[in-house]
Amino acid sequence: MSSYKVVITDQVFPTTDLEAALLGEIGASLEVADGTLEDVLARGSDADALLTTYFPITADTVAALRNCKIIARYGIGVDNVDIAAANAAGIIVTNVPDYSVEEVSAHALAMLLGLLRRLPEADAFVRAGGWSIDPLRPIRRLSTLTVGLVGYGRISRRFAESLVTLGMRVICHDPYVEPGEGIPPLVSLEELLQTSDVVSLHAPLTPDTRGMIGAAELALMPSHAVLVNTSRGPLIVLDELIAALQSGTIQGAALDVFEQEPLDADRLTGVPGLMVSPHMAYYSEEALQESQRKASTQIVKVLRGDEPDYPVKPL
Repeated sequence: MSSYKVVITDQVFPTTDLEAALLGEIGASLEVADGTLEDVLARGSDADALLTTYFPITADTVAALRNCKIIARYGIGVDNVDIAAANAAGIIVTNVPDYSVEEVSAHALAMLLGLLRRLPEADAFVRAGGWSIDPLRPIRRLSTLTVGLVGYGRISRRFAESLVTLGMRVICHDPYVEPGEGIPPLVSLEELLQTSDVVSLHAPLTPDTRGMIGAAELALMPSHAVLVNTSRGPLIVLDELIAALQSGTIQGAALDVFEQEPLDADRLTGVPGLMVSPHMAYYSEEALQESQRKASTQIVKVLRGDEPDYPVKPL
């Protein structure tokens, strides 16, 4: 008989063999729910631990977990988990904050370069029979540009290293970061928006950051500026960004994440200067395996009575 029961709320990986092997070392059984509230509660109400990706774990869900010691999220953000309710119930919440730093920073850089070098427009122009740089003017030298980073955590710092290597000036806004050696100039959000040629978002989703980039903020940006978001979709008010692109308030935007996913593609029809990808910045085969391994390891540690590597507390 198994010593522990672990339930995956929503399975998004090719297999769960890695989790099963790690959890099996402590005699834990693994069950996979179908992602519905009914099945998660049916399987998870007596579980010792939950593994979760996108499934919303609300206070009501937490209250139904009679035996749970840990909720481990595979990814970085934990906005789908009511951390305060879990902690109040004596349940540890963990994430994997360092599993896709390389991937997300690389994706943000690719999006930034694609926008600045006007690659989507160039591709469409050549495919339509064009052959001239005139419709793609102006393009600025990278080393003359300033990139404003909103949030300065692991991914943003890795991203900044690449930007500096390319000769770009970096500034940032993060109320939780103190000035110090190796820290770019810290400025207000208003100053960052007004003085940056590129704004790249790397902030967590909290009540304070939800909708932080809307019409008023976009109006502060120079008309030639571009916006990149590989962090959380609801940081941006999408309809207001679309309106800003259509009116020429800013030149372009690249989005990997959205308010609602999957995205209604009809909303993007005829929007100029917009490059999108399907929430894939985190992805590489190696990153997936790292996330699975590290999330499962948090459960192993907690069920053994050890401290987890990545405990998450309410902000």
